[in-house]
Amino acid sequence: MQFLAKWSPAAARVTLGLVFFVFGLNYFLDFLPPPPTPPEQALAFLGGLMAGGYVLPLVKTIEVVAGAALLANRFVPLALTVLAPIVVNIAAYHFLLAPGYAMPIALILLQLYLAWTHRAAFLPMLRARSEDVPVSERPTLRRTAVVNG
Repeated sequence: MQFLAKWSPAAARVTLGLVFFVFGLNYFLDFLPPPPTPPEQALAFLGGLMAGGYVLPLVKTIEVVAGAALLANRFVPLALTVLAPIVVNIAAYHFLLAPGYAMPIALILLQLYLAWTHRAAFLPMLRARSEDVPVSERPTLRRTAVVNG
């Protein structure tokens, strides 16, 4: 059981990171075989995203950067935060426009599990009221000199 508790977050993080890194990169490099043609409603939605000119490249860039952050175990809560609306849209697309449930359910579960494991980072965002802290009392980053000696 300790093995699972120790390695499950890392496995979930790497899995989610790989999914977004690979599929985001595929948009730019086109190295995976094309998926089957989606239903008509889904085609109209995808056509609208492509017609906008910037939406799909922006989303795919976010996927690549956030996926790389997850793979590198850097800024994980931030990566999860920027990927959350993308996961919601992937799920909505597959639940409503192009039925396919395994992948969006897996992404949702991975996202929720990782958010739970990093819940301490999200707790300040979930406060009902913010605490107004005067500028003079805000914490600052101070650099300390490192002396080799």
